[in-house]
Amino acid sequence: MTPRPGSSTPSIRTRRCLHGFRNRKGILVNSLNSGYLAQVLDRLHQRAEAADLDYRTEVMAELEAAGTTLEQVIAEKLAEERADYRKIYRDRADNFLAVSPAYGRFLYALARACKATRIVEFGTSMGISTIYLAAALRDNGGGALIGSELEPAKVARARANLETAGLADLVDIREGDALETLRDVGGTVDLLLIDGAFTLYLPVLKLVEPQLKPGAVVLGENAFDPEYLDYVRNPANGYLSQPLPVDEGRGNEFTVKTA
Repeated sequence: MTPRPGSSTPSIRTRRCLHGFRNRKGILVNSLNSGYLAQVLDRLHQRAEAADLDYRTEVMAELEAAGTTLEQVIAEKLAEERADYRKIYRDRADNFLAVSPAYGRFLYALARACKATRIVEFGTSMGISTIYLAAALRDNGGGALIGSELEPAKVARARANLETAGLADLVDIREGDALETLRDVGGTVDLLLIDGAFTLYLPVLKLVEPQLKPGAVVLGENAFDPEYLDYVRNPANGYLSQPLPVDEGRGNEFTVKTA
């Protein structure tokens, strides 16, 4: 692995921990406890915090405006996306829009518990959530993560971050519109993370739905679109779904494919 500027190549011992080798007692190593991977994630979360500060301030100002409700702000965002979601996300090409460390740890733990071997992610961004999920795949014994990201600059940065984390061999990040890039995900899916344009949550779910195995988990991060929530919360559609109490207020939804 070629070291990136400002970083050092992990030692062989660190690589073994990073790649999920078993320790002397035969216990599978938790990659998140690897000093090297923990440092990589810590640096990325710090960069995300700095890069997204102005955007978060802007959103908070909208929420705190006199007479404005969360429902009104969400409705306005959804209307803007429906007009041209590509422009909105290209204007945010420098923003990480990343999951929190707590949500990242939840992603890792869930993928481990599911014994996931095939994961699909809509909205890779800079690859922070991807690293948590790919680390779980490594510790599960291997697998594949198929990601989709609209913005070319983010794709390049996500790939570089995965190389730095030592997890690039598990991940296929596809550049372009998810409604095209995720048409063929290569097999049955254990876990689907939806974290991109809000108005595409339901179309992406329906696109991947035929590949979701019974018991597959679908996570909607910032799942604010009423049409998406109505669909996954209707048992007739083959799902059991409820709000997720991790990062409350961010609209996280936990869904299981029941049929």
